Amino acid sequence: MSQERIIQVERDILSKNDAYAAENRRHFERNGILALNFVSSPGSGKTSLLVRTIYDLKDRLAISVIEGDQQTSNDAARIRETGARAIQINTGKGCHLDAHMVGHAAEDLAPESGSALFIENVGNLVCPAAFDLGEAHKVVVLSVTEGEDKPLKYPDMFAAADLMILNKADLLPHLDFNVGLCIANALRVNPRLQTLTVSARTGEGMEAFYAWLEASAGHRAARSKEA
Repeated sequence: MSQERIIQVERDILSKNDAYAAENRRHFERNGILALNFVSSPGSGKTSLLVRTIYDLKDRLAISVIEGDQQTSNDAARIRETGARAIQINTGKGCHLDAHMVGHAAEDLAPESGSALFIENVGNLVCPAAFDLGEAHKVVVLSVTEGEDKPLKYPDMFAAADLMILNKADLLPHLDFNVGLCIANALRVNPRLQTLTVSARTGEGMEAFYAWLEASAGHRAARSKEA
């Protein structure tokens, strides 16, 4: 296949995805559902972060989850143990979720109006950056066990995100990791990026994330009523 043909195929794929994403976004906005696309490398602690959030906010915000992995339903099972509803998407050889998958999953999951829908994408800082799912915000999770230069190595993902959560802060005393440098690198890529430093294990910094989450949910609900 020629390079020109490859480019055209990629454009067609992204164009179709964007159409599905726009449909998802209209549905979420019409029903006041705050959809968040959580992206990261494997092992950043996304699922642990979501589990803690669901437990801590169970009396304050209704949350449902779409889980994306190449194989297994382990993460969806962990989410269901919190009492939240979850649906698993296995992508097989695919390295990301797309808007068509998410639309079907959201239809089956049927999140209630005024709730939050967490979409945990496949662990990968490359492919998911290009695929809009119809979410209100991309949230990139980076752990302190990774390098401070991750935002510079994978700029497309950090440029596409609205919030960076620096997770596993409880490990900082045991690591040679410069939080300030990491945040500075992320802001070089995306000056509008909001950043939070948290520990899903100890709860450090999580209230700041919950405040951001509840403010975003309130804003989405208000926009839905206006519409």
